[in-house]
Amino acid sequence: MQLTNKVFVVTGGGNGMGREVVLGLLARGARVAAVDLNEPGLAEMAKLAGAASAPLTTHPLNVTDRHAVLALPDAVIHAHGQVDGVLNVAGIIQPFVKLTELDFDTIERVFNVNFWGVVNMTKAFLPALTARPEAAVLNVASMGGFLPVPGQAAYGASKAAVKLFTEALYAESLGTNLAVTIVFPGGVGTNITANSGVAMPEVAAAKPGKEYKTTSPADAGQQIIEGLEKGSFRVVIGSDAKFMDRFSRFSPRRATELIASKMKDLLG
Repeated sequence: MQLTNKVFVVTGGGNGMGREVVLGLLARGARVAAVDLNEPGLAEMAKLAGAASAPLTTHPLNVTDRHAVLALPDAVIHAHGQVDGVLNVAGIIQPFVKLTELDFDTIERVFNVNFWGVVNMTKAFLPALTARPEAAVLNVASMGGFLPVPGQAAYGASKAAVKLFTEALYAESLGTNLAVTIVFPGGVGTNITANSGVAMPEVAAAKPGKEYKTTSPADAGQQIIEGLEKGSFRVVIGSDAKFMDRFSRFSPRRATELIASKMKDLLG
């Protein structure tokens, strides 16, 4: 898909990977409607865009608010004249605790943002997208969507739901104008813990020299944009995600036991 002069809606556009996707799309000549709950984050992103920000609009919005999301396509089309793609990047994690310690409200909050946010955005924009000569939906899941991570049961389940939702949409869209892409990032160096209202366990910060190697948000954003441009079915980001993607298919039980051993110190 050629990106120049196309209009893309990006959720989570005020921070992390979403911010890098917005900036990268603008740099490639696209027009962007950036969506985020964090208004200061959107303002900072627009400042970073600088001279490239002319084709940028910002939309402070909670993707869990279905009524607000359903009104968003008209606002984007009013501002840009069309919409050619939706990139659902927004997401949160849960506290690093076992399921026995996780309350129902937190589980619902994680699902509302990670899964229902994607459903709301996708359903809201599909009529406009299917009316275009070519269009795209790109949804960001996680390595945790195909590999069970102890201490992230609700998060992983929400991302697994995004995975199957997106793959089903891909299957339903074969032979149409709509390209559908699912993205599986591994560890990315964003501030998702703070944005999720989650503190890292003290043990994770107490082991200097054992920091987890992550992909930079800029590199992750670049790979997302390349996947969009190519119309890729799957995009797997990071050496960790690529290794565990292969390993979990070859030996699901051993892969689960491996990640459990790596997470043992975090859960106590």
